[in-house]
Amino acid sequence: MKKPESADSHKLIAIVEDDPDVARIIEQVLGDFAFRTVWCRSATDLLRRIRSLSPDLCIIDLGLPDMDGIEVMQRVRAQSPCGIMILTGRAHVSDRVMGLELGADDYMLKPFEPRELVARVRSILRRRETAPEHRPALREIAEFGGWRFNTGNNTLLAPNGEELVLSTSEAELLKVFVSNPNRILQREQLMGSRDLAPTDRSIDVRISRLRRKLEPTAESSAFIKTVYGAGYLFLATVSWPSENPG
Repeated sequence: MKKPESADSHKLIAIVEDDPDVARIIEQVLGDFAFRTVWCRSATDLLRRIRSLSPDLCIIDLGLPDMDGIEVMQRVRAQSPCGIMILTGRAHVSDRVMGLELGADDYMLKPFEPRELVARVRSILRRRETAPEHRPALREIAEFGGWRFNTGNNTLLAPNGEELVLSTSEAELLKVFVSNPNRILQREQLMGSRDLAPTDRSIDVRISRLRRKLEPTAESSAFIKTVYGAGYLFLATVSWPSENPG
């Protein structure tokens, strides 16, 4: 019996999976919740069709026959604003951290629980609907402590004029910080709605990398403070010049 439709019903999910049986299960689970799906048997199939399909989310297996899933994800990121979930049998922490660092919205292991898959798909779609790139372009440039962050193209201009290009994961993290300055943010808030296991340290890895770019020397201002037992605090006065033209 079909489940009740939600606000995300009828959104298109591209499933990139070479195993027909696994693809069929994913299609059935998502179809029960009124999602539309399209199955791509290989990376080549997806990349050839992604612009015409314009999916809302891609579910990508890492073990594809023609291309590593991490590379597929990077190519999708360069061509489409869609969400990305990695669904794989690879349980190595290095694969998980690399996938999240390079821009995946979530990482889920096979075998999966159908209700959890649907919940995570919905979570990604909700986060992307409310993410800065889906909001009006008015709040595009954030300035703080002499730094200038362009949320539209993920570039960061240092006080000395040097331009840094952030990774997708670093930029998403900084967008949350500049939108919530001087507020303690829990690790779960910084990762979005995705549930975190107590041992999941991927957010700490992201923060460490962002810190190294924002605080390259001992004399640099320490913007990201760790509040032990609570989360992280972005200590800065943030202004959005585009909100106050002229």
